[in-house]
Amino acid sequence: MRKVIFQMMVSLDGYFEGPNHELDWHGPVVDAEYNEYAAEFLDSIDTLVFGRVTYQLMAGYWPSKEALKDDPVIAAKMNSLKKVVFSRTLDNAEWENSRLAKDNPAAEVWKLKNLPGKDIAIFGSSDLSLELIDAGLIDEYRIMVNPIVLGAGKPLFRGIKKRLGLELFKTRIMKSGLAILYYRAKKADGG
Repeated sequence: MRKVIFQMMVSLDGYFEGPNHELDWHGPVVDAEYNEYAAEFLDSIDTLVFGRVTYQLMAGYWPSKEALKDDPVIAAKMNSLKKVVFSRTLDNAEWENSRLAKDNPAAEVWKLKNLPGKDIAIFGSSDLSLELIDAGLIDEYRIMVNPIVLGAGKPLFRGIKKRLGLELFKTRIMKSGLAILYYRAKKADGG
């Protein structure tokens, strides 16, 4: 069975976006070392899962001339991967290799996990991720801690309905100060 990997960048004080939904604070840590990590990660997956907001943000950037010029390797990978966007309001998903899913994200992701292929990743998409966490469908959490304090914003796991035990199994510290914490969900028996 394929793994579902949730990846999110947070500030040192635990926010994944600023108080006005800003993400400009990601920039300073996105360097050559980060791009090397991103390329390796994208090579290990074949499907991306998004909520509408994150999908529209990504679809607005990765196919653009700017992305193709500034980040050609990552842009090529992002554009070529299969993408599933969950939305009740979008009428279509136009980004290359995208399809729209309207109902029951947990059931759809369960089906994806059981198909042959590489792993599946969720970038951002906090509301969708909470639903998948509650359904027990996230296998790995990659929390990227950016060495910045925002002071306000939207906390990473705001809205989670039950306690989530995680086991740290790997760390990676980049020269920029970005720390990637790799967690897996603890089994129900605590092990």
